[in-house]
Amino acid sequence: MWKVAMSEEVGKALQSVVERINQAASRRAKTLPAVPPRLVAVSKTKPPEMVVEAYRQGQRNFGENYVNELVDKASDPLILESCPEIKWHFIGYLQKNSVNKLLGVPNLFLVETVNSVKLADRVNNSWKRIRGASSQRLKVMVQINTSGEQSKHGLLPEETVNTVKHIVSECGALQFLGLMTIGRYGYNLALGPNPDFQVLLSRRLEVCDTLKMPLEEVELSMGMSNDFEHAIEVGATNVRVGSVIFGNRDYPNSAANTPNPSPAPSPEKTAKLVSEEAAKKMHHLTVSEH
Repeated sequence: MWKVAMSEEVGKALQSVVERINQAASRRAKTLPAVPPRLVAVSKTKPPEMVVEAYRQGQRNFGENYVNELVDKASDPLILESCPEIKWHFIGYLQKNSVNKLLGVPNLFLVETVNSVKLADRVNNSWKRIRGASSQRLKVMVQINTSGEQSKHGLLPEETVNTVKHIVSECGALQFLGLMTIGRYGYNLALGPNPDFQVLLSRRLEVCDTLKMPLEEVELSMGMSNDFEHAIEVGATNVRVGSVIFGNRDYPNSAANTPNPSPAPSPEKTAKLVSEEAAKKMHHLTVSEH
């Protein structure tokens, strides 16, 4: 019964998101490259069965934020057997000491979060060893910190061109696919276009002008569950959508209960928890004084 309910829910949610993506793409300005947006279904904390169900509904691109969780999920026998054409995107912070583990993932399609020349070199050298005699290049994106928040990873915007130039000219095992940003959470679109998306658009223009690249060959990965339609309208070619498809994420209470450490909550959730804890303490002090 659970599987039937899950199948119906995932199928309906996925179909709805695809329809919204197509509608948003139809509203794009004609001056933007006519690149069909790619949907990356973010399956963070969700079981392999849900990935398989989305795959059966036609979804092929899936994203994960944590290396250990991606390794486990991509190597799961059910997924390996049921999803032969799956394409895995890594969309989280990548530490240099985790590069080899990540690049060993079956069906790894794209690393979206290369955020320095040093990391690009590490990924390039590791992929050379792993691919062996194969000439297949690993697709990568360069992550830009467009909001300037310390809680966000990514390059300073002004470092974009030099980093892309280094990858294109010095990292022969990598294929530069485009730029990626997470951006500030909860931006109010009533104030106008999302400024983080505008930064990414301007940096793409700079990259294309400086390095003589066609605009349509430099993708933009921006937009998540709460803003993917706006992102597509202004030029996103790759959107990362999770909770709208799979439901709210269920984080384990203890790392001891799972093979991997519990994913850290978002900065926004952390701030909310801190505020609630402070309020509780203030209430306790107030009550104690009376």
